[in-house]
Amino acid sequence: MNFDLNVVPFSRRESFLAISILPESADRNAGLYLRTVRGGDDKFGEAFRIEMLNEIGQSVPFQAVASPEMIQLTSTTGLTAEICISDRRTCRFRSQGCGIRLTFRTAAYDYAYQAALKSWEVNSFTHESRFMLTALVGDLKMEVPWDKIKSSYVIADFLPAADSGISEFAIEEFRTVWEPRVEWETFDDTVRQVKAEFAEWVNCTLPLPERWQESRELAAYITWSCLVPAEGCLTRTAMYMSKNWMTNIWSWDHCFNAMALVRHDPKLAWDQFMIFFDRQDESGLIPDFINDKYELWNCNKPPIHGWTLAWMMARTDYIQAVQLREVYQPLSKWTKWWFRYRDGDGDGIPQYNHGNDSGWDNSTAFNNGIPVESPDLAAFLILQSEVLAEIAGLLGFEEEKIEWQKLAEDTLEKMLLHFWKDSRFMACRSGTHEFSDGDSLLMFVPILLGKRLPDPIRTALLKGLREEGRFLTGNGWATESLKSSYYQPDGYWRGPIWAPSTMLLIEGAAAAGDRELAEEVARRFCAMLDRSGMAENFDAITGQGLRDRAFTWTSSVFLILGHEYTTN
Repeated sequence: MNFDLNVVPFSRRESFLAISILPESADRNAGLYLRTVRGGDDKFGEAFRIEMLNEIGQSVPFQAVASPEMIQLTSTTGLTAEICISDRRTCRFRSQGCGIRLTFRTAAYDYAYQAALKSWEVNSFTHESRFMLTALVGDLKMEVPWDKIKSSYVIADFLPAADSGISEFAIEEFRTVWEPRVEWETFDDTVRQVKAEFAEWVNCTLPLPERWQESRELAAYITWSCLVPAEGCLTRTAMYMSKNWMTNIWSWDHCFNAMALVRHDPKLAWDQFMIFFDRQDESGLIPDFINDKYELWNCNKPPIHGWTLAWMMARTDYIQAVQLREVYQPLSKWTKWWFRYRDGDGDGIPQYNHGNDSGWDNSTAFNNGIPVESPDLAAFLILQSEVLAEIAGLLGFEEEKIEWQKLAEDTLEKMLLHFWKDSRFMACRSGTHEFSDGDSLLMFVPILLGKRLPDPIRTALLKGLREEGRFLTGNGWATESLKSSYYQPDGYWRGPIWAPSTMLLIEGAAAAGDRELAEEVARRFCAMLDRSGMAENFDAITGQGLRDRAFTWTSSVFLILGHEYTTN
């Protein structure tokens, strides 16, 4: 498999290092860059620009071909080089007949100094990291002018040995101290090891119909390569949403990645699911997103965790009493948080204080202002209360089981009275109960309740989801009706197709008894991804990928739906 470095970063499991082709910007030349995805607040994290040098030290143009284990660079004159991220903190280079130049753009206090005979440390305050550059074969020539409190710039030229014409070197990323290695594995051995590791991951990835095998491998690569290690605020190995610029995990995105992993790597799946509960506030709130450096608490995401947990429990024997005891109190606190802190008018129906809290940031459900009471939130809390009742029963907490069952039943009754108007679900302002205009797919999420819903409501929801040209297109469900005056082809949650909304509603259609609709939309959605890649979202009509085109929750949903709802 080869992939485009303009779209999909080159990285590996449990590394913060990545390599991408980046476009020109006001403060950056276009080119191939070694990046670090630490910190979350640096848009691309570019550290070193990578260039090939001819025999007289001039930079020459080259083509980069990436596979999961290696990048191959080839110039128009036949010069070649190879790059492999050999372990979580090391990037290895090898060139034949040419040199490699690394250019580091410094900011305040960044500096480089010679740490050993053929090793130079580059200390990057910008990235809160350090890089050790070590020549293994050939020579290292450094240009590091000093400017009062920092190096003005850092240019490292790795030049080939005179006898062999080969240059080999390593870049090691570290935070505190560097320990020299006693010996280095050969470049070829590192490539073989990475190739074998990824092959094992692919082999365990959910099987899909033969026609989607190339896309299955791409989805497997994106999920594998977006894992980062447990460091800083990350208490467990974490799957970032992307190693482009969405270099965080969000507190509903992680659920879909956990679901894709649960059959073949249930321990890693459990880590994805639980990582936000490790950072839970005493109030019960979980953060909006986490990276290695910090958490954001200004908003949050919807409580899909009960639905996710029930889905996972149905597909693995891994989740037993130990795991249920671990999750019961955190999930209880998260559920109670919504009823205690997000029911401003005291009507028993929790609210979103901002569109971001729903995950559907700019949905038309929020047209009339905030806070908003929305039927999807009530549906999620019903399902979450039900699974808590089930867990309480399994753990022998009989009184709590009854309390959770009653909360689920009461919330369902209130939801139907509150939101079902004129044969449709509608969202409203908290307090005034003024209904929002627009025609958002968000109003169909309660289909997840399946046969808990009265037959007329279930029938009406399925009819709306089946209507071609309203939400349903040749690629799946648009997030705003194509007939709506608010529809925008690239309007984020006002039109484009998204993986999470697609999976929620496919699962809902199946739960409501319409397996045929679920399979048809899954087929359309997966076919679109097979053509357009694993973008964050897609034009509902053309199927073209819009935002970040190497997204893990899209990859995970592709694997889940292709496995669960499509056949050869």
